[in-house]
Amino acid sequence: MVDDECRTMGELRRDLCRFSRLLHRLGFMPGTSGNLSVRLDRERLLVTPTGMSKFQLRPDDMVIVDLEGRHLEGARKVTSEVSMHLTVYHFRDDVGAVIHSHPPIATAFACAGRGLEQMLCQEAVMTLGVVPLARYATTGTGEVAASLVPYIPGHDAILLANHGAVAYGGTLLQAFQRMETVEHLAQIELVAHQLGAARTLKQEQIKELHDAKARYLMNAQ
Repeated sequence: MVDDECRTMGELRRDLCRFSRLLHRLGFMPGTSGNLSVRLDRERLLVTPTGMSKFQLRPDDMVIVDLEGRHLEGARKVTSEVSMHLTVYHFRDDVGAVIHSHPPIATAFACAGRGLEQMLCQEAVMTLGVVPLARYATTGTGEVAASLVPYIPGHDAILLANHGAVAYGGTLLQAFQRMETVEHLAQIELVAHQLGAARTLKQEQIKELHDAKARYLMNAQ
């Protein structure tokens, strides 16, 4: 079971509001853009509604849908991009929360047709590894979900061509931290190339970091 399943409905509603506001303040969800979801159980999701500023959300604005996207509870309509979330949950049983946002620098990479694939710093290896770029798809359509399918099993964050990014994890906190890291790595890669001296890690260095990460995860259990 994912960690957020242990939290109450009220706590999860408040968590969605809290992380929505944090993402808005970071500039990742301007206007009414972006959406978040959390798994309630193996059959239902709690999702942010469509057409609302993430800064103004209240706990009772959230919508409950099933894993086919059918509306179960809530006075508002679910985000039009819910299919993206549903697809991630379908392919990753370990995922308990999904965030889609538009972090500015990472989105600029996506608009330039570039994923975050260069391992320039140790943090990139130890956290997300490669953040691939999914092909272009029209927002609010099933094409977006289909574009993610090749990458979901092996990655924890994906850039969406000319659109934004999606990140996911066992909890909302982990999904949020991964989205933060996407933008952080994009900023590092941008500045390194602006300096004209970007140096990728060597394969043996990457292997050593993978080994260090494995030891860390073992000790953390």
